[in-house]
Amino acid sequence: MSKALIDQDALISMFETASAKQSAQLRKAVADATLQALQGRELTLKNIRGALKSVSEAASTGAAKNMSAGVDVEGLLEKAVAGMDDALLKAVDANRAALQQFVSQGADLREKHLKKAVDELEKMEDTMFATLKKTAAGASAPLAGPWAQVLEKMQAGGTLSGTQAASTVEELTGQMQTAMRESRSASLRAMQVMAESYTAMVSGVLLGMSDAMQQERKPAGKAETPAAPRRR
Repeated sequence: MSKALIDQDALISMFETASAKQSAQLRKAVADATLQALQGRELTLKNIRGALKSVSEAASTGAAKNMSAGVDVEGLLEKAVAGMDDALLKAVDANRAALQQFVSQGADLREKHLKKAVDELEKMEDTMFATLKKTAAGASAPLAGPWAQVLEKMQAGGTLSGTQAASTVEELTGQMQTAMRESRSASLRAMQVMAESYTAMVSGVLLGMSDAMQQERKPAGKAETPAAPRRR
């Protein structure tokens, strides 16, 4: 698939000149950039990790250039993280819609390829944490404090995408188990009907065999005894 790239320079410039009043715009810009980085690519953890790395590094670089007095750098980084979380929330919904189709058709989520998709869905939040930690570790020294605060809050409260991913896995697993129980119940009912029909059929065959045996055992009629000759 074609690889969609983001305009890192534009994102850096936006964070470099951002103010507290532009927080909503920053969040949306980051969400759009993250989704753009994922467009045209498979939603694997590897590609998600690459998108988050590209976007978070651009936001971090821009924020480092915007550390003048009065600028809430921590707030800027929080908006960047929130924007990436918004994008991953859409990725979770996309996974949910795809897996829902398989489950509704009776697929087993324990099947190899589907299990991989579910496992990656569950690991999406951890992937975000790990990627942002690397970005923070590679940022300039003045950003160490703000990044530490942002990551601490994120780990304490979790992410929207992580919560939605966990809920999605639980819901789909429940639906699959219900479908499997219903399928087994239907199979058992079908087997019961077949068993009852088989019993009736065997009874009929046995009755026919019994009638035939009775006919074979029925004694033949007695032959007439010839009359004795009359004496003259």
